[in-house]
Amino acid sequence: MATEKIKVLFVCMGNICRSPTAQGVFQALVEERKLQHRFEIDSAGTHAYHVNEAPDLRAQRAARDRGIELNHLRARKVIYGDFEDYDHILVMDDDNYEIMIEACPDEYQNKVKLLMDYAPNIDERHVPDPYYGGKFGFERVLNMVEEASAGFLKSLDME
Repeated sequence: MATEKIKVLFVCMGNICRSPTAQGVFQALVEERKLQHRFEIDSAGTHAYHVNEAPDLRAQRAARDRGIELNHLRARKVIYGDFEDYDHILVMDDDNYEIMIEACPDEYQNKVKLLMDYAPNIDERHVPDPYYGGKFGFERVLNMVEEASAGFLKSLDME
């Protein structure tokens, strides 16, 4: 009997920086632990600014420096069915969290959480948008997402 996959969706505004970075980091983490058969992982944006575009080249470069490839990912907008389809919807910041909660049917609101809630050792509750920042901004996002992804995986009691 096949085990149902745990479906995880990472969400930011445009789906070209933070959420695809989180998708790539979490995918690499589950592959490193040989758990990829247990997960379906995706990312999306609350806005349709960049639909079908690859992640920002700076995000790709920063992730590649850590052995994570993002170039195959393409941006998409969150759709209504995502609330039902995904078990965990992990959002990067308060603004996008509010957008998701407002759009989310009541019965699925417990699925929507801030990603940084899984990183208790980091004081910040939101992953800052690195789009207008320099290289350091993308490195910072990676550091935050790596810690939160490890905390999220641990919370699933799969370690």
